[in-house]
Amino acid sequence: MTQARPRISKAVIPAAGLGTRFLPATKATPKEMLPVVDKPAIQYVVEEAVAAGLPDVLMVTGRNKRPLEDHFDRNYELEEALSRKGDESRLARVRESSDLATMHYVRQGTPKGLGHAVLCAEPHVGDEPFAVLLGDDLIDPRDPLLERMIDVRAELGGSVVALIEVEPEQIHLYGCAAIEPTGEDGVVRVTDLVEKPDAADAPSNLAVIGRYVLDPAVFEVLRKTEPGRGGEIQLTDALRELATGRSDGGPVHGVLFTGRRYDTGDRGDYLRAIVRLACEREDLGPDFRAWLKRFVTEEMQH
Repeated sequence: MTQARPRISKAVIPAAGLGTRFLPATKATPKEMLPVVDKPAIQYVVEEAVAAGLPDVLMVTGRNKRPLEDHFDRNYELEEALSRKGDESRLARVRESSDLATMHYVRQGTPKGLGHAVLCAEPHVGDEPFAVLLGDDLIDPRDPLLERMIDVRAELGGSVVALIEVEPEQIHLYGCAAIEPTGEDGVVRVTDLVEKPDAADAPSNLAVIGRYVLDPAVFEVLRKTEPGRGGEIQLTDALRELATGRSDGGPVHGVLFTGRRYDTGDRGDYLRAIVRLACEREDLGPDFRAWLKRFVTEEMQH
């Protein structure tokens, strides 16, 4: 009989990046607080963690990230004003973010890369498996990727990454996985990982996206990981050690994701994400879609 693996309850969200691609909007506002329709991007990520059964959320922050903490805290003055006006609908939406999860915060200090941000979570996570969610990737709640990854970890142990198929000319933007089949549909064994390879050197067209379920063994590996591409400590490099068996704590599996994903780290994709999500909203969608059709028709006539 196999020993039951510990249940995952903690999520880590690295949020110390400078958001330079969105300057000047991010000069004084964290990129994670940029609105996607009427909620900041980071709230979608926290909601995803909670929906997957992870009520304990640690955010790894940096300078100028105080608005993140304020957003998930209570705002008594605003709540009181809305209550006096009898605006129960908006009051519920304001309280929603502060009631979502048990939030914790740690400062990264020097931004030394994603691997270093994950290492900053060790005192909070301890010797438990945990999830890492990157804020640039929004996963549609109708496609529960993280829950599937947690199930794969419970079944197979080790760590689990999320993989999507990309065009070969796009692979240099991602970590890339070499894989072998497991016999289980949509689940592969990761045999190697390369950070942002040239198309000619890529072992596949499977790209790692911003969802991870990690074995605590990754901390020991990260402590020994030298700075890699960009002079930063890369999580990909540590996972490669586990995937290839050079360090204890493997294996690494991949879940192939074919669902809806919105990339809010790119300006064009950020705008497309807003349009898609607005179109699907019951309260906004009908009017917005009608306007969009008229707008596109007029543009095509010019």
